[in-house]
Amino acid sequence: MAKKKVFIDGKAGTTGLRIYERLEAFDGIELITLSDEKRKDPAARKEALNSADIAFLCLPDDAARESVSLIENDNTVVIDTSTAHRTLDDWAYGFPELSSAHRQKLRTSKRIAVPGCHASGFISLVYPLVEAGALSGDEELSCFSLTGYSGGGKKMIADYEEEPDELLGAPRQYALAQSHKHLKEMVKITGIKNAPAFCPVVGDFYSGMEVTVPIFRSQLKNDFTLEKIKEIYKEKYTGPLVTYSDETEEGFISAGILSRKDSMIVSVYGNEERILLVARYDNLGKGASGAAVECLNIVLGNEDTYGLEI
Repeated sequence: MAKKKVFIDGKAGTTGLRIYERLEAFDGIELITLSDEKRKDPAARKEALNSADIAFLCLPDDAARESVSLIENDNTVVIDTSTAHRTLDDWAYGFPELSSAHRQKLRTSKRIAVPGCHASGFISLVYPLVEAGALSGDEELSCFSLTGYSGGGKKMIADYEEEPDELLGAPRQYALAQSHKHLKEMVKITGIKNAPAFCPVVGDFYSGMEVTVPIFRSQLKNDFTLEKIKEIYKEKYTGPLVTYSDETEEGFISAGILSRKDSMIVSVYGNEERILLVARYDNLGKGASGAAVECLNIVLGNEDTYGLEI
């Protein structure tokens, strides 16, 4: 069987490099690469995109849209890691664990949008509760998300690792105007009507993510209890890449527990009055590159975990 040709448009970025590292060990694919001189050349990129069976886009939004416009080959499958296409109905959303319908669309689509890092945690927590009728789509929610600095790309990595600054040693909240680019995705995919009050925080650690959605018992519909909420997640997330566990590390839960892994742990804590929904994963793993490679595996008919670290 002929090898599948794969091109990573934007291989030099943090997400692209991690995808490239994963794919180097893949059987059955041939990587199309461009020299440093040609990787920003539109003509060279167009040729590579149209020669590829699968093209990863690891680019800013506008550049990702431009890359899609360059593709004339109807057989090229696009896996886009940018924000550009995540809320479009004709693009498959790259979170197969949400439902069999999501998985089937991924398997057959030529256009796949990889979830955003913060959005992955929020959606993994809220989608199942709305689906099960435990939460109304009208509820007003909040979300606290702690991430490692690698999510900010090469410049932020350099800021933390090459130019020590006293302010960088403490967690920093950002997106203060409540206009973070992941909010539209969080609303669209979960089916809620109101964007959550969103508090993203970057900390002085390389990678890892901890997304928390607090809810009150009064927000739950009908007779849903703490234990019933746990059962929803246990039935939804049976692995291998997304699993349920409410274990702690001696009463703490670390955002770095899955650093450099491609899996996700979903948890429920609290009591019958105040409940904490928590998702932990690597912002570059299940929050970016790992999710992109999982999408590739589904397209190719591989096991979801092929080439991934769990």
